[in-house]
Amino acid sequence: MSGTAPSGRRSSRANDAGSAGQAAVELVALLPLLVAVALGILQALAAGVAIELAGHAAQSGAVAIAEGRDGESAARTALPGWARSRLRVEVRGTRVQVQVTPPSLLPGVASRLAASATANAGPER
Repeated sequence: MSGTAPSGRRSSRANDAGSAGQAAVELVALLPLLVAVALGILQALAAGVAIELAGHAAQSGAVAIAEGRDGESAARTALPGWARSRLRVEVRGTRVQVQVTPPSLLPGVASRLAASATANAGPER
């Protein structure tokens, strides 16, 4: 015997190193997919927030009109500061229509996910 490890041990260590290397390569290959899924989830959450904010702003505007105040101003102040620049308000009589565009990391996606809501303060006076 020459003092070297049996060939079975040597191949076992080589397999362990090969498996670790393969796992690293698979992880690196999956990272773009994981990032894409995470971005999709975050974009869906942002769209959900936009839906909630649009409904809240429209309702606030309608309540203000019912109380004799400015509906557009009330709709704008009902939203947090970051959303005001993404807001479009249209008041026609006692009807308030609001559109909120969610933030997006991908260009062009936000405009496709814009949320709209309408509220009515009651019959025209």
